Amino acid sequence: MRMNSIKPTLLSGLVALALSVPHATATFAEETATSPAALSAIGQDAVRYNTVNIDGQEIFYREAGNENAPTLLLLHGFPTSSQQYRNLIPELASDYHVIAPDYPGFGRSAMPDPSEFEYSFANYASLMDGFTDTLELSSYSLYVMDYGAPIGYRLALKEPQAIEALIIQNGNAYEEGLLEFWDVFRTYWTDATDENREPLRGFLNVSATEWQYTHGVPDTHLSRVSPDAWMLDQTYLDRPGNQEIQLDLFYDYRTNVDLYPDFQEFFRAYQPPTLIVWGENDQIFPAEGATPYLRDLPNAELHLIDAGHFILESHGPEVAATIRTFLSKNKTN
Repeated sequence: MRMNSIKPTLLSGLVALALSVPHATATFAEETATSPAALSAIGQDAVRYNTVNIDGQEIFYREAGNENAPTLLLLHGFPTSSQQYRNLIPELASDYHVIAPDYPGFGRSAMPDPSEFEYSFANYASLMDGFTDTLELSSYSLYVMDYGAPIGYRLALKEPQAIEALIIQNGNAYEEGLLEFWDVFRTYWTDATDENREPLRGFLNVSATEWQYTHGVPDTHLSRVSPDAWMLDQTYLDRPGNQEIQLDLFYDYRTNVDLYPDFQEFFRAYQPPTLIVWGENDQIFPAEGATPYLRDLPNAELHLIDAGHFILESHGPEVAATIRTFLSKNKTN
């Protein structure tokens, strides 16, 4: 368009708009500069990414929220990392101090050689114990999922008074929850030969990782599941040496099963307020593992969700709302 074809009224309007932009920018800057409380709130709610050295291992963690607010510690599952909570953390940060670490060999934490570090659930729990001590988390609500359950429950056995509430998502503590999926693992636990170890590699390829994210998700929610999530997990799994680490952990999982009676005794003895949000279509940790919690935690709140293993991917907003309601009913310090 040639300049002489622009009508004077339109030109004057454009000039006025252009002149108004610096004023609008200045006005916003002045308002925010005079609102430190608002800026502070924004800063607290923003997710921060940090590392801390625990017993010689660099532990990466995500953190958001006011440090003086009630703390929620999120422990991730396999084959993921704290990235599984990337959407939940900001959903809760306005009212809670939310922290999600990565274990060694997962996510952004260190991946030491197995000759220098024992990859076991007992060792992970010990590191997470050191992690909570270093960050001075004397009490917290605990969100556990998959691997996070036996790690978190080991923490609870060591310091039961620190646990203000439990949020359990597809994390097993009962024999009823170990169905046919686990047969190949039980074979390896019984006889740890190379021949029995090799089939477990099938759980470490991209097809298996995608399956964990998408299996059991209803068609109405499948478009919510981000492919980036399983591709990022796979990138970490494909690091040289990581498969052997994961296979070592598959073998060590048997030690968690041995502790199921101890975990159950903790539930019975301490009766922490408990929310169970469980993807009922999960084949890894099926719904048969959710309902037994009610034997030992009769006051627990149970929600079986039409979802698969990673319900935060397909039902994140719904789960976040349920968590908020639960925590508001069970006030923590």
